[in-house]
Amino acid sequence: MWKTVLAATAAVAIAGTTLVYGQQRFNDAGAGPDGPRHWRPSAEDIGAFTDARVAALKAGLKLTVDQEKNWPAFEQAYRELAKLRSDRMERRFEQRRDNPGAADQRADSQRDSVNPIERLQREADALTTRGTALKHLADASGPLYQSLDDGQKQRFLLLSRPMGPHHHDHFAFWRMHREQGEER
Repeated sequence: MWKTVLAATAAVAIAGTTLVYGQQRFNDAGAGPDGPRHWRPSAEDIGAFTDARVAALKAGLKLTVDQEKNWPAFEQAYRELAKLRSDRMERRFEQRRDNPGAADQRADSQRDSVNPIERLQREADALTTRGTALKHLADASGPLYQSLDDGQKQRFLLLSRPMGPHHHDHFAFWRMHREQGEER
């Protein structure tokens, strides 16, 4: 009889602690009734990350005095593009926060499909703005990139890639070309 009581007590204790642990995990900071929340960087965080990327790029390039002359234009264009991306992300987060039902893809597509012309106008405006910033970055990067030696160009390619849309694809691409003996 004592064995049965002891086994039952142990089973209840194990089941109870599992439920309590599960409840604590659900109620941790950042979690809500609809599940755990992902960390969302603040505007200050995004600015700090941009500062870190710019500083890492400049430190990695080890610019000469002559090359330093081309840096301010590049940095300004880089920061302009980063600010556009930050603003776009912030608007998207605000839309999700203000309109939780719109987070569902079907709700977005139904809302957007109501007036396709307005949607096209919004997309065209966004593409034009991003295109202008990219053109400014390309124009500002040209003189800096042309002044770099081969080692600096490789470091520039590797360190500046996170400013592009598919930065995760680049590393395999770069490695593939390097293994084939191609220098970019």
